[in-house]
Amino acid sequence: MSQVDEIKRPGQEDIDASQAPLMEHLVELRKRLIYSLVAVFACFIVCFAFAKPIYNILVWPYWWAADCATDASRCEMIYTAPHEYFFTQLKLALFGAVFLAFPVIASQLYKFIAPGLYSHEKKLAVPFVALSSICFIGGAAFAHYVVFPLTWKFFGSFSSDLITFMPRIEPAFGLYMKLVLVFGAVFQMPTLVLFLARLGIVTARFLVRNMKYAILIMFVVGAVLSPGTDPVGQILLAGPMFVLYLISIALAWIFGKKKKPLEAA
Repeated sequence: MSQVDEIKRPGQEDIDASQAPLMEHLVELRKRLIYSLVAVFACFIVCFAFAKPIYNILVWPYWWAADCATDASRCEMIYTAPHEYFFTQLKLALFGAVFLAFPVIASQLYKFIAPGLYSHEKKLAVPFVALSSICFIGGAAFAHYVVFPLTWKFFGSFSSDLITFMPRIEPAFGLYMKLVLVFGAVFQMPTLVLFLARLGIVTARFLVRNMKYAILIMFVVGAVLSPGTDPVGQILLAGPMFVLYLISIALAWIFGKKKKPLEAA
């Protein structure tokens, strides 16, 4: 065996020691899924017990868009099936449970992939979970306070004296939950870029050089992922993506893996 074969990367021993058969990986995956599901179920019980207060909080953007302060009759929402409101409460409770349990889900995901990382890469655990949770909450808050009210106001502007807008509970909150989940996922861009930059996979120079392609992809993604398929939702999705892309460039430049002089040459 040559000297080159004997040289190992730093932390290679950790990976060699953690290599396990396929069955052990499947057992570990089941364990992490069980922990995540238990956390979601516990949060679901709590959220279902407070389903009505959660409903009053989530319906606020609709009240603002409908201008309930001037006409209280505009705030009424209807349901046409006997079980519609009950199942809507179940969906809201599950939605709130996933939202509350997101830090646990992110930590379990990291614990599953941690054995395959080097020692210096495992130090990213706490920043990864913290930044991922903060970005998800930021995206959900942006969808709640900005995107959903403007989207709802856009749809409600087509009503007239001959056409009355009477929204049903299930489609209204279905649109709301889709917007929150989409923006929560889109706001993960800085987390993903920071993680890849720390591993040396992407650099700030690479992101700047490919910005024109990134902008094109943003508008395509905005058109595809926008739940309402309206221009307001598409613009409100593509705009924050561009801002997040700029933030990602700054994070990659500040926290990116620095190349050694020999590697740079």
